[in-house]
Amino acid sequence: MNRKGKETTKDDSIYIEHMLDCVQRIDEYVENKEQFYSSHLVQDAVVRNLQVMAESSQRLAGDVKKTYPDIPWKEISGFRNILVHDYLGVDLDAIWSVVEQDLPKLEQALTKQQEK
Repeated sequence: MNRKGKETTKDDSIYIEHMLDCVQRIDEYVENKEQFYSSHLVQDAVVRNLQVMAESSQRLAGDVKKTYPDIPWKEISGFRNILVHDYLGVDLDAIWSVVEQDLPKLEQALTKQQEK
């Protein structure tokens, strides 16, 4: 059942695919740490895709999120709020940490669950 009490629809799988697309785009944009820090264009593209990815995660039904227990959904939502509402205070080190450490884990968890 989704938030509206209906059976989970393919819409949820579309959001999962969209999240994976955002992760893959970020991977395409970022060649290495030095390039990330030196290019405002890359930084903007990464931040935008993180925002979109996190927004998609918020649209998933609760029961769908339960099928991905390794994913920190509340942290993703909180991170989205920081990116959107505290955009003047975005910390590039925090963004880089997400790109380097968190996105590979997220991609792996989403892909693993889809293969089941």
